[in-house]
Amino acid sequence: MGRTLEIREQIRRGEVSVVGRVQQFIERIKKEDKKINSFIELNPQAIAEAERVEKKLRSGERVGRLAGLIVGVKSNINVKGLRATCASRTLEDYVAPYDAEVIKRIRQEDAVIIGMQNMDEFACGSSGETSAFGPTQNPAAPGRIPGGSSSGSAAAIAAGFCDLSLGTDTGGSIRNPSSHCGVVGIKPTYGLVPRQGLIDLGMSLDQIGPIAPDVEGAALLLEIIAGRTQNECVMLPVDRVEYLSRLNRGIKGMRIGTSSKFAELTDPKIMAVIDKALDKLRDLGAEIVEVELPNLEKAMPTYYLIVSVEFFSATRKYDGRKYGKRIEEVCGEEVLRRILRGAHISRREYRGKFYQRALQVRTLIREELMRALQHVDVLVGPTVPKLPHRLGDKLTPMEMYGYDYLTVPANLAGICGGVIKAGEVNGIPVGLQIQGKPLGELDVLRVMKAMEETA
Repeated sequence: MGRTLEIREQIRRGEVSVVGRVQQFIERIKKEDKKINSFIELNPQAIAEAERVEKKLRSGERVGRLAGLIVGVKSNINVKGLRATCASRTLEDYVAPYDAEVIKRIRQEDAVIIGMQNMDEFACGSSGETSAFGPTQNPAAPGRIPGGSSSGSAAAIAAGFCDLSLGTDTGGSIRNPSSHCGVVGIKPTYGLVPRQGLIDLGMSLDQIGPIAPDVEGAALLLEIIAGRTQNECVMLPVDRVEYLSRLNRGIKGMRIGTSSKFAELTDPKIMAVIDKALDKLRDLGAEIVEVELPNLEKAMPTYYLIVSVEFFSATRKYDGRKYGKRIEEVCGEEVLRRILRGAHISRREYRGKFYQRALQVRTLIREELMRALQHVDVLVGPTVPKLPHRLGDKLTPMEMYGYDYLTVPANLAGICGGVIKAGEVNGIPVGLQIQGKPLGELDVLRVMKAMEETA
């Protein structure tokens, strides 16, 4: 049993106080997060929420599956009474008037929300450095970026500031920081998890997903938040999912795909770690199969064209009238860059030249991945092609976008993907990315669990 489930059982048996754990987490965050900067705001009601859960436990009432577990939330997901800032001056004073659907679900299961976590501004970034509230430090590799855009969500797990986190993934924003911080992250199949209450970056790409210290914790949180809702039209016809009871089936006989394209795009030091991970999977009984992904490198420019148009459209409501400030007047450099790019591409004379062509290439990439997944159960390879740079190093936009080469294809195709630590390069975590078919989360989780048990 992993650490997350052990803690849950200790809470249920009354061996651990929920209130005491919340108090310890808050004290630790106040003391240690000054340096890491993973939280924007703590929940002033966290102790009261813990007291309610503890009262239910003492009285013998039925409690939910997350009873007493402490959850942090990325600051682009609405949590009633807390600020959903998107780490931007645009929304720095916006207090959410309602709970997002995923928040309702974790509250129903008696989780305690400890606070709102730092991120790249409006999820525009791959490093965790573009937040209006300051950059986030990587607890697993001090002095280096934690990755983004779910920087605070991954860093808080790596630092031990909460049990579980909710992040979002538009082009790798759960998987990228999970890799850099050495934690577990899952980007669900598009349409599996409700987006209602998420402040979107790219509506056709965004998914909310879990970040956890172990595979069982991630699987548990995903079971809670997955499943359709009547309030959202773009959802898959799935009411509930079950992963935890089927995680330990092993991977003997599984067909695991990999591609030589990964090595072409990735630092050799990272590939050495990934190759060792593939050897471990082979030793556990999986068959390693070479697959063709000839257009993989086209995914990154395709993604940035599409997401810029969708982000430009999404930001037109931030005009300073109903709430917040006019975004163009207060936003950071990367957010403005994407707005201007999206405005340019959206012009009638350029739509066919850029946006429509990008949609065509998106279809090509989706078909290519689906063909590869017809012959294998999952695709396995590196998560990011290079090691995280040092905080404060100046990168060009194209150098920054290069972090996304290997993660954006899953978003373009709408498939699922997970990340687990495979090893280290000079003390820096390296994550193994496992990509699965649509609704193939169980296969992804089984491979992740097998890797976890080899550590």
